[in-house]
Amino acid sequence: MRVVAIIQARMGSTRLPGKVLEDIHGHSMLNRVVRRTRQANRLDDVLIATSTAAQDDAVALECRQIGVPCFRGSEQDVLDRYFAAAEAARAEVVVRVTSDCPLIDASLIDRVVATFCDQRPDYASNFLQRTYPRGLDNEAFHFEGLARAWCEAEAPYQRVHVTPYFYEHPECFRLLAVTHDTDLSEGRWTVDTPDDLRFVRSVYDCFGGSDRFTWHDVLALLAQQPSMASINAHIRQKHLRDETLTPESGPAAIARLKQAQPITAESARSPLSSADRRA
Repeated sequence: MRVVAIIQARMGSTRLPGKVLEDIHGHSMLNRVVRRTRQANRLDDVLIATSTAAQDDAVALECRQIGVPCFRGSEQDVLDRYFAAAEAARAEVVVRVTSDCPLIDASLIDRVVATFCDQRPDYASNFLQRTYPRGLDNEAFHFEGLARAWCEAEAPYQRVHVTPYFYEHPECFRLLAVTHDTDLSEGRWTVDTPDDLRFVRSVYDCFGGSDRFTWHDVLALLAQQPSMASINAHIRQKHLRDETLTPESGPAAIARLKQAQPITAESARSPLSSADRRA
């Protein structure tokens, strides 16, 4: 099976606009996510899914500069963008990673993918039952399941957050939670605010700007310097349904795509280039 990690990224953010291109010890946050994701052994490809909005030209430019394939689609309907990107990349298994997780860990991606391939659920993630720090999240699912979600999901938050339709419909999908032995879910390692960014920059500073540290190394660092965790401990995660975007519903997106230039079977068999490709 062809396993493709798709990293969603855009410049828009309600609490930290432009965060994906913020500098973290000499590299953009997006580059950090790409570099750490590419360390996973169970992936056949990694690509970025950004939007066709003018402000996201900067994301496409960064992708060209760091040499990672980039797909461009709907800004509002992220599920639509994800589906089209997965189709273009010929993905049989999709691994979802977000660009605000610069501490993402390759071993956890490999664990989710290995568990998914061995136990064959429709959907697996390491946050379905949260035991890992927030910011290490990744999900794996078949392209066919993504296609079903693309067709049937209608609520705006389902279109924006890509995968809620999976885990909100256990009667339709076999779900699998990949968990840790110890509950570490209080940890906040994602970037959504300036204080989150300060925390992540502090972590990278402690490792001299290297990308080769593991999530266990971060745990050990925080055990040695517990004050670091207080930098962003006060931040509260936004609720899944707290969404200001108002994407098209599933049926409207399908109607729109039927009118658009389709991705042909021939083009879908061709790997994406490092240049941006627009849906």
